[in-house]
Amino acid sequence: MSTLTFDQFTKKIFIKAPKEKLYWCWGTSEGIASWFLSEAIYTSNGKQRDPNEKIQAGDNYIWKWHNWDGQETGKVLQANGTDFLEISFANSKVSVSLEEHKNAVLLTLKQYEIPLDEESKLNIHHGCSNGWTFWLANLKAYMEHGILLNETEFDLRNIPLSGFEFVNM
Repeated sequence: MSTLTFDQFTKKIFIKAPKEKLYWCWGTSEGIASWFLSEAIYTSNGKQRDPNEKIQAGDNYIWKWHNWDGQETGKVLQANGTDFLEISFANSKVSVSLEEHKNAVLLTLKQYEIPLDEESKLNIHHGCSNGWTFWLANLKAYMEHGILLNETEFDLRNIPLSGFEFVNM
């Protein structure tokens, strides 16, 4: 991506952690719920995957967050088990790749094929871009320092615009 557009964005972060542990954080229901979600359910042919079982292409998912009553459903499009996965997400696609660099892993998240209507520009491009920035920082804090930055103590669901105003939603 040489220019900024509303149909995609990229977020990158170096995290000092083993690549295998980072993939677990993205590629298993237990892993992704440890730093990102309140619950993640992956199913294959109608059967729920075990919490530490790696996701596979063709799996369906249901994601639930802290402080949001809704859920996201989608499909795992690719998952190689080591350093790359791609999912359908919020009427678009998200890929995560992991690349070792000295004593860290470069995590690259791309969200793309974002629709170009005004609502998608606001909610998907702007909302998800801000959201992923926080969640990647949360993952780094969790992996490198064992702390979580997201809000789990205070219920933010009844505060108007909380998803746009709270930085640690």
